[in-house]
Formats: sequence, structure tokens, C-alpha cells
Amino acid sequence: MREFDILVIGSGVAGSSAVYKLAQAGLKVAIVDERPFGGTCALRGCDPKKILIGGVELVDWVRRMNEKGIEGKIEINWRKLMAFKREWTDGFPERMERSLKKAGVETIHGRARFVNEDRVEVNGETISAGKFLIATGAKPRKLNIPGEEHLITSDEFLELDELPERMIFIGGGYISFEFAHLAARAGSEVTILHRSKRPLKNFEPYIVDIILRATEEEGINVITEAPVKEVEKKGSTFIVRTSKGTLGADLVVHGAGRVPNINALALEKAGVKYGRRGIKVNEYMQTTNPKIYAAGDCAEGGLPLTPMASVEGSIAASNMINGNHVKINYKSIPTVVFTIPPMASVGLTEEKALEQGLKIGVKKGETSRWYSSLRINQKYGAYKIILDEDTGKILGAHLLGHNAEEVINIFALAVKMGLSASEVKHTYYTYPSHTYDVLYMF
Repeated sequence: MREFDILVIGSGVAGSSAVYKLAQAGLKVAIVDERPFGGTCALRGCDPKKILIGGVELVDWVRRMNEKGIEGKIEINWRKLMAFKREWTDGFPERMERSLKKAGVETIHGRARFVNEDRVEVNGETISAGKFLIATGAKPRKLNIPGEEHLITSDEFLELDELPERMIFIGGGYISFEFAHLAARAGSEVTILHRSKRPLKNFEPYIVDIILRATEEEGINVITEAPVKEVEKKGSTFIVRTSKGTLGADLVVHGAGRVPNINALALEKAGVKYGRRGIKVNEYMQTTNPKIYAAGDCAEGGLPLTPMASVEGSIAASNMINGNHVKINYKSIPTVVFTIPPMASVGLTEEKALEQGLKIGVKKGETSRWYSSLRINQKYGAYKIILDEDTGKILGAHLLGHNAEEVINIFALAVKMGLSASEVKHTYYTYPSHTYDVLYMF
């Protein structure tokens, strides 16, 4: 039986953020994964998605500038764009394993399952550790509808060599919206079906309303309050039945959310409690078993996003090394929906601030007539800033527009450091730039 100081289960962002820190502290560490090393973000999520979006953004920019001095037709060759994506993903697991071994981390391939509070079984072998970090991520949730087996997941979408003529995305979250914007600009006819009234429910409604306008103008049909009742396959066509009628498509994509990937771990044998939202952890990322920590999408913590997984993994590692002394703080972690244009957010929405009984001020507006939008013929842009009315501190920021994923970092720093609107406004920024627009938002 092999023994380690710490065994990390899962090689995604949370697990890898922790394991290097643990190895650097001189601990005997191993990491195990049932899939190729790298996790969702590097192989099946953020990174490959952003490579594809980079190509589509370029095409979108050229099309916007048509008749503004740019002439000629530009099209997306999806197969070649996908091949470019694979230049990153295909070699990543091997590169990561080499890096882990160089850092002194033992790598193990297989599915880990707890046999008691301090041992797991992998490929029939029992492995013992003083402590464990569970970082197994998330997986598409079961929809429990007839014909669910006909759907593909986001994993499979990111491996498509050809895009079909007609696509339906089930679910109105960030996965559906990002992929819908990709597919529509690559030439597919796209529909998003969302079961409730408001899609992108975790984001500021004012900004969501504007991205919905941009989405529909791109030709993407967004149908709300339309829960899917059944998916039937007839020949090469899929028939999707909803409460608002029946639609046909050549491909149907599951974009209706993900759930913690923890069912196969036998957590009961380890004394680890969990619920619908994941493994229960305290502010130190420690589970109900003091020897076991959990981080990332499998833990009941913040939103299932890469920056949060990275922070949680790092904090868990620090506490496993030196005892519980670092607490998680979710208020300053930014998130982005990579639509075109992208939508970015950090801190509190207006609704959440009011729920907390805070006395707030709100600055908001559309930016389509601002210079930074006009120079690239960007029709949709907006901002909404939430301020503490007494102190002027920035409590939240919500942006839509070109480079929103970069500009939001200014506000993430402001929220983390407790900066006021005046302090942010009276900082010097390059001009002309999208960051300089921050000055006009106050």
C-alpha cells in the first residue's frame, strides 16, 4: 500500500493550484484523476472555448467594420479553427504531467473511491494519506426528460469538426449563451430554450437585458418560460417539445447547468457530508472530516468558476500545510460570460446589496455612443456600478462591452481593497483605452 502525506483527487484548476504549493512545502504528494490531466478549464472549458471565441471575435469585428473602411468578405473555417484549438488541448495532459513530476508530485491515473476516513482505492490498489483534497469538479446535470440520451454536452460541442445548420441549446446559463454566440457567427441557426423567465440569473438584470438585445439581433432565438418536455430523434433530425411548441434541429446541446462530480467517491465511508450543491465545507475549505478538504466546483462554496476554484484550492493547500488560518472571501472574485461582446461582473448586484440592507447608490448607463464603442462600431455596451452611499466604496461592478473581461479587473481590485469611487476615478489610466472609460462611469 502506497502512503502519502496528502492525496489530491482531481487535476483541474483547484487541484493543480493546491498540489504545487503542497509539493513546494516538502510534503509527499500525489494527484489522481480518472480523465486526462488538466481538468475542465484547460481541456473542456475555459481555455479551448476562448481559443474558438478569439477567432469568432475577429470575424465579428471585421463584419462590424464593413463599409467603415474595411472591405471584403471573411468567413470562419470551423474545422481549421477546431484544429487550432487542439494545438493547445491535445498536448496539455502530457505537458502537465511532466510539470507535476518535475515538481515532485506522483501522478496516478484512475478513479478514486474512499474505503474509510484515510484511505482510497484506485484501480484496485489501496492508497493511504494523512490528508486529502477533493477537487473533482462538476459534470452536466441530469435533465430527467425523455430522449435525454440524444443530447450532446459542452464537452462534445468543443470537439465538433463541423457545425450543423440548426442548433438548439437547452438552458439559459453562460454555457448556452457563449456557445450560441460562437455557433451563430459561424453560420448556424441557433435557438436557446430556457425554462424560467430570466436567463443568466446570477448576473445583473440591467446588463442581461442588453446582452439579450445583442443576442437576438445576431439572429439567436431566445425562448424563455419554455421547459423542454421531450427530445425525439427522427432520422437525422431532433424534435424538441416544449411548453411553448415544438422545434426541429440537427443538434441539441445540453447547456442547462452542471452539478458536483462526487457520486463515485463514496463520501459516506469517509465521513464527509454533502448536499445538492456539493461537499459541505467551512470557511477554511475543510469538510466534516478534519483530514479532508474540498475545493472548486465539487465544493459547496462560491459560483462554479475558474477564479474561484483557483483561490479555493490555494487556500485549502495553505490550511493543510499550516493548520486552518486562511479564510475564503468570495466578494472580490470576478466572472465573465464570453458572449460577443463579453459581460463581466464582480461583487454585489443591486438586488443582493438591498437584500443585505445596505444603503447604496447606483451608477449605470449604456456606452454605445462612447468613443471606445464608436471607434470599433460596437453597438452594445453598458455598465452598472453599486456604491456604498455613506463611504463611496465600490460594492459591485457589472460591465458589457469590448474588453469587459479586462476592465472588470480594475473593479475586482477596488472591491478587494475597499477602494472608493473617488480613489478609482483619480487614478491615471492610458488614453484612449477601455480602462479609461472607468472615469466616466462615476
